[in-house]
Amino acid sequence: MKKVIYRQYGGVEVLEMVEDAVPEVAPATVLIKVRAVSINPIDWKIRAGEMKTMSGSKFPKGVGIDFSGVVEAVGGAVSKCKKGDAVFGSVDQFKGGALAEYLLVGEGAIAIKPAGISFEQAAAMPVVGFAALQIFDRFVSVQEGTEVLINGAGGGIGMFAVQIAKKRGAVVTAVVGESGMALAEKWGSDRVIDYRKVNILEDKKRYDAVIDLSDRLPFKKAKAIMKKVSVYVNTVPGPKQIIGSFVHNLLSKKKYKVLLSKPSAFYLDILARRAGDGMQVVVGRTYAADKFKEAYTEMPSGGVIGKAVFTF
Repeated sequence: MKKVIYRQYGGVEVLEMVEDAVPEVAPATVLIKVRAVSINPIDWKIRAGEMKTMSGSKFPKGVGIDFSGVVEAVGGAVSKCKKGDAVFGSVDQFKGGALAEYLLVGEGAIAIKPAGISFEQAAAMPVVGFAALQIFDRFVSVQEGTEVLINGAGGGIGMFAVQIAKKRGAVVTAVVGESGMALAEKWGSDRVIDYRKVNILEDKKRYDAVIDLSDRLPFKKAKAIMKKVSVYVNTVPGPKQIIGSFVHNLLSKKKYKVLLSKPSAFYLDILARRAGDGMQVVVGRTYAADKFKEAYTEMPSGGVIGKAVFTF
């Protein structure tokens, strides 16, 4: 089978597609013939060596975290699925390995794909869906009328964060580029701002929560538009932000939270149910799996509404 790996930290030049044996099924595992794999910013952050503390120095490393596909074989102890089932799920974000023709995982890493969505849409859900759900379960307590600003709302996490916040009763202000305005409105945003035309920091409105999904609205600036008791969420923290947030929160009522999202079978099942009930999942761009260097060259510059995925 073909899979994408890298043998040292670096840029796209370290990526290569190699041939490897199809994994053998063990009693508690599921072998999946992969149909689609999502692209996430953490893919290139880890590959560049920005998160060595968590990802370690053992090589080669795989690429890709969330995926969808068809069950090829199951171990004798597996009860969640059977051969031929369409499934989606995620692997450990610091190990990767989903960008391969076949993938071996434990049954806790997958859920049955809702019939009403494509393989591409299913692969787009786990990482960003986990993040959006955990933002509101752990950091942002939403009541009817809670004022929430989502900066970078047109991307993958934003797509789900807007819909989840609205479902829980929040008043949502979405900051996006021009190409994302129509979808931000469709997802339910009460107010949509084109960041190129309006400087959100000059806004007179104050927010109970500011969620920065773009890495372009740092906490030191966001404080100006936050209420006296409020919370800021950083979804792309570095080591300095993680340490700094802990110290800051001891002294201020404007809390600084950093999200280190974790995979969860519980959240996978929630995403499956919500997608089945009509939650919108937008795939803005697709790449053939063998275009991995092209994809990872283009994607860090942004500009994709919803998610981008590889397809086999």
